[in-house]
Amino acid sequence: MADSKIPLFSYSSLVHAIAGAAGSSVAMSLTYPLDTVRTRLQLEEGRRAAPTAVLLVQLARQEGITSLYRGIVPVIQSLFSSNFVYFYTFHGLKRLVVGEQSAPKDLLMAMTAGCVNVLLTNPLWVANTRMKMEGVAELSERVRGQARPPASRRYRSLADGVRRIATEEGTGALYNGLTPSLMLTSNPAVQFVAYEAAKRYLERLKPGVPLSATTVFVVGAACKALATIITYPLQMVQAKLRVGGLVLEDGTRELRVLRILLLLYRHGGLAGVFKGLEAKMLQTVLTAALMFVLYEKIARFVFFLLLGRRG
Repeated sequence: MADSKIPLFSYSSLVHAIAGAAGSSVAMSLTYPLDTVRTRLQLEEGRRAAPTAVLLVQLARQEGITSLYRGIVPVIQSLFSSNFVYFYTFHGLKRLVVGEQSAPKDLLMAMTAGCVNVLLTNPLWVANTRMKMEGVAELSERVRGQARPPASRRYRSLADGVRRIATEEGTGALYNGLTPSLMLTSNPAVQFVAYEAAKRYLERLKPGVPLSATTVFVVGAACKALATIITYPLQMVQAKLRVGGLVLEDGTRELRVLRILLLLYRHGGLAGVFKGLEAKMLQTVLTAALMFVLYEKIARFVFFLLLGRRG
């Protein structure tokens, strides 16, 4: 049983939440072009897979350097909010757990925190995915020499996007992709469980000695790589659903998770299911590794500055 005197939410949880949110936002800002490539591969049916470096150069030449950063503001806003909720909930739950930490306990807390995060922030991710793909069709047609005037931006901001989607398509549209998103709580769960287990093991080897930035980077990268490979097919489905589903040959849209997976496999084999994995691996592994380094440094600094101790 947890000590009833220990609050679920505390100053300590707030510090971890701010550190995690800030760390992930900075890391995403540095690796954002890779995320752009991944999104375009997942959502543009005519976009052929190619080495990530080649696609980065192609996009920069055809659509300009700024195209690599399209939609970065709403993504950073969503990511900051998402990681704030996740870290706050995860570390709040850790305070309630009595006894020695273990992988099963970490898994349960990570899955719970992930579900809370998804339910609260899914509308933000739906809106920013739409914003990120705005104008892509018009740009592609102009690149192919087909004149078409650029459309005015549909969503002026993340808040405007959420409002417009709810007003025009119904509140339910804000939760497009909710099922795979809930299933994808296994991604950060696998990542955090592996990270916490590795961290505890390494700390036992050298008691009282903080892990170096290099060690945290390598451990964070390895854990995220494992989680990404396991859950990537669901991320493909999630991306399709956030923009309204998989468009079929007759113009209708498929919204069922398993059916989308089967169609992707039928039309492209494993390459279709894992399209964009290289860019995703580069982006998400680097982002996660940098995030863990920044998170540990920020949290340690704040706790030392204000409380004279590590978190």
